[in-house]
Amino acid sequence: MARGLAARGFELISTGGTAQMLKESGLAVTAVSDVTGFPEMLDGRVKTLHPKIHGGILARRDHPADLTALAGQGIGLIDVVVVNLYPFEETAKKAGVTFDELIENIDIGGPSMVRAAAKNFRDVLVVVDPQRYRDVLQALDAPAGPSPQFRFALAVEALARTAHYDARIAATLIGYAERDGRFERRQDGEPRPVLELAIEKVKDLRYGENPHQRGSLWESRTSPLGMRVVQGRELSYTNLLDVDAAWRIASEFAEPAAVVIKHTNPCGAATGASAAEAYIRARSADPLSAYGGIVGVNCPLDVAAAEAIVATFIEAVVAPDIAPNALPILARKDKMRVVLMPAEHSSDWQTQEFRSLLGGVLMQERDRVTEARSSWSDADLPDGLRVVTKRRPTAEEWKALRFAWRVCAHVKSNAVIFTSASTTLAIGAGQMSRVDAVNVAVAKALGSKVSLAGSVAASDAFFPFRDGLDAIANAGATAVVQPGGSVRDAEVIAAADEHGLAMVFTGRRHFRH
Repeated sequence: MARGLAARGFELISTGGTAQMLKESGLAVTAVSDVTGFPEMLDGRVKTLHPKIHGGILARRDHPADLTALAGQGIGLIDVVVVNLYPFEETAKKAGVTFDELIENIDIGGPSMVRAAAKNFRDVLVVVDPQRYRDVLQALDAPAGPSPQFRFALAVEALARTAHYDARIAATLIGYAERDGRFERRQDGEPRPVLELAIEKVKDLRYGENPHQRGSLWESRTSPLGMRVVQGRELSYTNLLDVDAAWRIASEFAEPAAVVIKHTNPCGAATGASAAEAYIRARSADPLSAYGGIVGVNCPLDVAAAEAIVATFIEAVVAPDIAPNALPILARKDKMRVVLMPAEHSSDWQTQEFRSLLGGVLMQERDRVTEARSSWSDADLPDGLRVVTKRRPTAEEWKALRFAWRVCAHVKSNAVIFTSASTTLAIGAGQMSRVDAVNVAVAKALGSKVSLAGSVAASDAFFPFRDGLDAIANAGATAVVQPGGSVRDAEVIAAADEHGLAMVFTGRRHFRH
C-alpha cells in the first residue's frame, strides 16, 4: 500500500515502528514527530494526538476559512489515512494475558484518526481493511479520482470497524473487577456481557421462506460465507438453508461422502470410493425423496459424479471444487444451482451460531461430532464411549455405528436412523417421540423396499423407555448407538440384551432443533 501511494506522488507520514519498517523497505517516509515537532511520549501513548495531524485530516477543502487557519499554523493537508488498529482482540485471546497488557493494547490515536477521516470523507480517504488497499489504489488511478460513493463506503466501513473495536474492548473488560487495587477476572456475580455482531448485507432475496415474506442474505465480517454460485438461478432462502445443511453433513467425513437434503434433513447420505459412488448410494437410499433435493459432496466433482447428478432432477449441488471437464456436463441442467464452498469451511468452520427469537437471540457453540473423528473399534475406543450390553459390536457394526452417529447428529430431533457401514437405509426425523421416529424410518424403508435386517441404528438422544429400543430391534437392527443418560438406562440395556443387540453409549447428545 505504501509503495502504491508513493508511486502516485503521496508523501508518507508514519509513526515509530511502521516508519522504520518503511525506511528499511526503501521508501521515503516522514516521522510523525517531525510533523508535530513533538517526540512520541508516554511509551508511545501519545503520537498522533496533535493539531498538525488532526487539523490536516479534518480541514474542509471547500471552506476557505479552514484552509486559511491551516496556512496560519503551518499545517499541511492529509488526504489518505491508513490505520491498522492495535490487536486488542488477538491479545485478549492469548493464554495468560494480563490486565495491563489488555489496557496497553487499547488503541487511542488510531481510532481518533479513523473517526476524523471518516467525518471528513468527502476530502479524505480512510482505509482500515488491508483487503481494500487494491481498491483504493485503483480508485486513485481513475480519471476523476475516487468517487463520492466510494469515499462514503470507506467511511462507513471505518466507523463500523471502530464501533466493533470498542464493543470488543467493553465486552472483554466488563469481565474484570477491582480487588485490593488490582483488576482481575470476575469469579462471581458476572454482569451481563455485551456482544456486538458485525454483519453486512450481501443481497436481497426474491422472498423469504414463503412468497409473502421478505428475505435477505447477510454475512459476518469475521467469518464470511465464502460460497460462490457458478451456475444456475439465484439461491432462494430455503435453498440456502438446505445448502448449509448439506455441507454440514458432507464435511463431517474425510473419505468421499455425499448427502441429499430435503427441507434441511438428509433423505440419503453415504460414503464411497469416489464422489460418484458416494452420491449414487446417497440418492438410492431414498430415490423418491431425492427428486428435487439439494446435494452436498465433500470432494471435487469429476465427470462421473457430474453425470450421476444430472441423471435426475436436483435443485442445487454444493462441493469444494469441480473438474473443468465436468462443468459442461452440469451445464446440461442450466437451472440447477452449482455452488462452490471453500474446503476450509468444514465442520470446524465458525465457533458460534445464532438463532433469532421474538425479541431475542440465542447463541451457542457449533455442535461438532468430535467423538467420531477417529475410527471406532474394541481396540481403539474414544474417551466417553462404552459398550453397555453383553454383546459387543462386530468390526463391521463398529464402522456402521460410527457412520450412523455422524449423520444422525445432523437430523432434526427427535431422530432415529438406520444405516449400513456406508449408507443410510431409513431416516426418521423431527418426530414428537422416539418410537414415532422409529416408525417413520421403518415406513420409509418399506416404501423404498429396503430391508433393515442386519442394519445398525442411531438415536440422537437417550431412550426414555424401552419401547423405542424394542421397535428398533423389531425392525431388524443388530446394534445401536445412543448417548445414554436416561433414568431407565438399565431397563433399556436389559431390553437390548433380550434382543441380542450390541449397544454403545457415547455420553454425548446431539439434538438439532
